[in-house]
Order: sequence, then C-alpha cells, then structure tokens
Amino acid sequence: MKAEKIFAIIFLIIIVGFSGYLIFKKEAVRKASEASLKEAMFYQALGNNMVQCNLCPNRCLLSEGQIGICKSRKNVGGKLYSMVYGKIASFHVDPIEKKPLYHFLPGSKAYSLATTGCNLQCKFCQNWQIAQVFPWEVNTKQMSPEEVVEDALKSGAESIAYTYSEPTIFYEYMFDIAKLAHEKGLKNVVISNGYINPEPLRNLLPYIDAYKIDFKGFNDSFYQEMTNGSVGPVLESMKIIKESGTWLEVVNLVIPGENDSDQDLKKLAEWVRDNLGQDTPLHFSRFSPNYKLDRTPPTPEETLKRARQIALDAGLRYVYIGNIQDQESSTTYCPQTKEPVIERQGFFVIKNNLESCSIPGVFK
Repeated sequence: MKAEKIFAIIFLIIIVGFSGYLIFKKEAVRKASEASLKEAMFYQALGNNMVQCNLCPNRCLLSEGQIGICKSRKNVGGKLYSMVYGKIASFHVDPIEKKPLYHFLPGSKAYSLATTGCNLQCKFCQNWQIAQVFPWEVNTKQMSPEEVVEDALKSGAESIAYTYSEPTIFYEYMFDIAKLAHEKGLKNVVISNGYINPEPLRNLLPYIDAYKIDFKGFNDSFYQEMTNGSVGPVLESMKIIKESGTWLEVVNLVIPGENDSDQDLKKLAEWVRDNLGQDTPLHFSRFSPNYKLDRTPPTPEETLKRARQIALDAGLRYVYIGNIQDQESSTTYCPQTKEPVIERQGFFVIKNNLESCSIPGVFK
C-alpha cells in the first residue's frame, strides 16, 4: 500500500510538471511571437495609451495590452503593432483557378501565403485553423518580404496570392511584399472578404493586379449573424476596386437555408450588374459542412445551378459554379458566338482559345 501511494505521488508530480512545462512553453512561444512586432499602419493614438485601429470597419478601440478582434494587432505602449508580420502560417503554389480567378492569367500558378487571423468571425469559416487563432497558437515560418519574392520567383509562379486567411489583417506584410513583387515582375492577387476601410484599400490597389471578394450574402442580417460584420463596407470595397481598374471577381458561398433564397440571389446578381458591370465574373460556390456549421448539409447542385441561371437571366455574362464537377458552369463562353473560349476541369485549364474571342480580364 505504501508503494502504491509513493507511485501515485510520483505520477502526480510528473503530470503536474508536464502540464507546467506545456504552459511555460506556450507562454514562451507567445512572448517570442510578440518580440518581433511591426508598427501598424492606419491607426490613431488617442492618449492615455489608448489607440484606435482604422484598418477595417471594426475600428477596434484598444487599451494597453489589448488585441483586436482580428487576433493580430496589439496595443503596446500606446502604439499599434502587427503581431503577424513575416510569420507565415500557410503557403503553397496553387493553380490560379483555385482562388478562384477565371479571367486572370488562366492556367498559371500563384505563390500563395497567409498569416493567422481574420477580422470577421464566420461561423462557416473554411480555414478556421489559421484564421480564427492567435499567431502563437500555430507553427509559423519566418520569411521577410525579400525571401517571399525570391521563393516565388524560384517556384515558377507568375503571381503572389495573399489568401487562405484574411489578407487585410496582415496588411503591412502584404503591402511590402506587393511593392517588391512588382519591381521583380510578379503580379499580386488578393483573396479577401472585402472588409477593409476605403483609405487603406486605395493605398494598396496600385500594387494589386486582381482582387477576388468572398461576398458572404446580400442580406445584412445574414452578415451580422454569421460573420459579426456588415454588408455595407464590402459593397463599398467592391465599388472602389472596380473604379480603380484592378481586375475584380466575386464569389458567393451558397449556404442552404441561410443565403440561398431566390430573392437574395437575384438582388446579388442585379447589384453586381448595376454597380460592377455585366462583365464582372460571379462565382457561386458550394458549401461543405465546416467549423460551427458542421451540421448544415452541403449545397444541393440544383440550388447552385438555379443561382447561376438567375444571374444569367439578370444579364451577367460570366457566371460560374465552384466545388462541383460540371463542365458547363466552369467554362468561359464567348458572349457573341456562345462558343467555349476557356474550358476547365477542376482547377486546371484543358482548352484555351482566347484568340477566338475578346473577353474581359488580364491575360498577359
């Protein structure tokens, strides 16, 4: 019995010690992560060590030591700092069609990267493992803008894509990379929720060649309930991007029972037509159960095809469906002849006949 007690005590000491080690290690990682902070752009010092971030519509008001909603920007000593500058949580070389961008360098590769964090809290987030966490909660790779551009050039990619999480929250890092990438002959594409304030957006656009907006739904109550954001700023962002001349494509993730009514789909298509133009590509993407909506069923294919037809009937010329195998809805057709111009299978171009028809986009 005495031996059993001794064993139990030893076991308890080991467990407590190991738990303490894990807590110590996590705290050490957090401190190391915060040791290389980059002063943020677009904030206002308010006195008494208070700051207000003006990067996105959240406009977080932060006291000393507080971190913004995006989990990536922190008030340190009355200054706002980015905690994710140079800390890559995910990177890969992807087909540009995976973004999806269908009218931008078809068949090319994009060097894709992301840090942690996001300024929305979508219940259906598809990359929540990096988008909804703090930078010290995942393994990251430290890379300077110069190293990113050099690696992108070696990869054979024609562009750098800021994607996976939300590029707005690693604005300073993206901005520095994008300027250097242009100098080296690489293009830049942003895959974003569009939840950014006008001033930083306009400041960024001269260095961006294409923008894809993940537009969540036309109903503002949907935005508020499902993302903790609002639809107005996203609509304004799309107008600013279009007016700048930067190539724009729009994606709508269609979620059963949430944003899939004929009324909402029609409003979206008509708004794109009237504000962005009938030549702006609109993609309807299939939802798959994920994150906090893991019990919601996948979008029926017939719903997506109905959405596409609604948009075509509204006058949009280029309407696509993503995340399903359907040749017709992934093909780009010539508006005049109705003949296929670009045919795709999955994320890959299997036929490119651009010389047969003039269509809008960036092709060189």
